[in-house]
Amino acid sequence: MARIKIDIPEKIMGTYSIPIRIADINYGNHVGNDAFVSIIHEARMQWLKQYHYSELKIEGVGLIMSDLALEFKNESFYGDVLAVTISAGDLTRVGFDLYYQLFAERNDENILLANAKTGMICYDYDAKKVAAIPEKLKTILAG
Repeated sequence: MARIKIDIPEKIMGTYSIPIRIADINYGNHVGNDAFVSIIHEARMQWLKQYHYSELKIEGVGLIMSDLALEFKNESFYGDVLAVTISAGDLTRVGFDLYYQLFAERNDENILLANAKTGMICYDYDAKKVAAIPEKLKTILAG
């Protein structure tokens, strides 16, 4: 069976701190895979917020997630405070990919918990159609 392999771009746009909540813990006593999706969503919201954006308001357009991939590496537990890095790549006229790496610091060591990728499409919610990436956002993504 082929496994997902996510290649993370080298240029990091930011690092965001996400504490693990008790609600993130599953019956195996570690962070559930569904919670990892919420964690990367929170990191993306923090990334957008620093530019005074939201997923619905970016220079006249919003975002829709078109795909998601997660590559699990290690467990995470209640009490971990994750450092989530975000990088960008694969820009097209209407979309781009965001890449995430999730780390926990334990015993003075950064442990890679997961790599993730979300495909993001710019969308005009009023016109109900795909839209071009705004120039300001392109500049941010290109870094």
